[in-house]
Amino acid sequence: MASTQPFSLSPASLQRRHWLRLAAGGGAAALGVAALVGQTGWAQQLGDFIEGPPVRDIPARQLSPHVWMVFAQDGFPTPQNQGMMANVLFVVTSAGVVVIDSGGSLQIGQMAIRMIRRVTPLPVVAVFNSHYHGDHWLGNHAFAAQYGPQLPIYALAGTREKIQGAEGNLWRSLMERWTNQATLGTQVVAPNQTVQHGQVLKFGDVSLVMHHYGTCHTPSDLCVQVEQDRLTAVGDIAMANRIANLDDGSYDGTFKYYQALRTSAGAQLWVPGHGEGSTDLLQTYGEFMAGIWEPCLKAVQAGAPESAAKAAVLADPRVARRAATMQGFDGNIGKYVSLAYLEAEKLAF
Repeated sequence: MASTQPFSLSPASLQRRHWLRLAAGGGAAALGVAALVGQTGWAQQLGDFIEGPPVRDIPARQLSPHVWMVFAQDGFPTPQNQGMMANVLFVVTSAGVVVIDSGGSLQIGQMAIRMIRRVTPLPVVAVFNSHYHGDHWLGNHAFAAQYGPQLPIYALAGTREKIQGAEGNLWRSLMERWTNQATLGTQVVAPNQTVQHGQVLKFGDVSLVMHHYGTCHTPSDLCVQVEQDRLTAVGDIAMANRIANLDDGSYDGTFKYYQALRTSAGAQLWVPGHGEGSTDLLQTYGEFMAGIWEPCLKAVQAGAPESAAKAAVLADPRVARRAATMQGFDGNIGKYVSLAYLEAEKLAF
């Protein structure tokens, strides 16, 4: 659980408020700020110059002999949680620490570094990004700042390309907006190393196996298996208690991904980017997803409208039994039924 102790504003935070007052005041004060940071794109540069407040400490929990987790309360980025809504995992090896998903901001990454240092004095020697959604990689900035720009940051090629492109700055801007600028100062630090499916990277006494089986949550979801611990970080291909964003993903691809991953890795502790890990996560989340997908597929095959598909989904026991407790269910189920129905139409065409 995250600490509930209040924290005081840091000098950086106080400086941030001072500069924001100047910038918001207009006239000579705002022009003075603009002169300091340059006339072109000065607002974005101002965001780089100042930093939002620190994120309060969340002590890491040990999941297995080598793996620890800085747990994020499940949810969506808000001013209250400062964007801390995705788990940060780290693997302590004899060669150093390997981070799997660095968090959603500079401040979250800085907090994760503090938590790692409570566990081990070993330095961070690598970072892995599971996919291109910013709550999982914007913390790269903190690790590159602390350990140098040469720090290896690994991702699949598709994720690396997205972050290097427009997606990177889009996520940075979105996180600032959603958190009321709590993540100010975060810079886009893209992966600098590309991994491939089946690749095995060894860090001292630990071997990490790369898994990718096509489009699932996104077209480039990387699952990282910690071989010695029988634990696999699955990013957002499955979630403990919320509906995974499938705007760029696929229901059909999700089931194929799960089958291939289980066949390759065998029994594992599956640890998601959101929520607690479990040995049956792919099964239970897969059942929920099937409760959305299969009624939509049947509706399309029968020529029934989307409204009939939605009614069938809500009546499906695999969905109904989780509706009351799944976070964001009421606000999102309509959208994800629509996505399933559209995908089913494409398959039927």
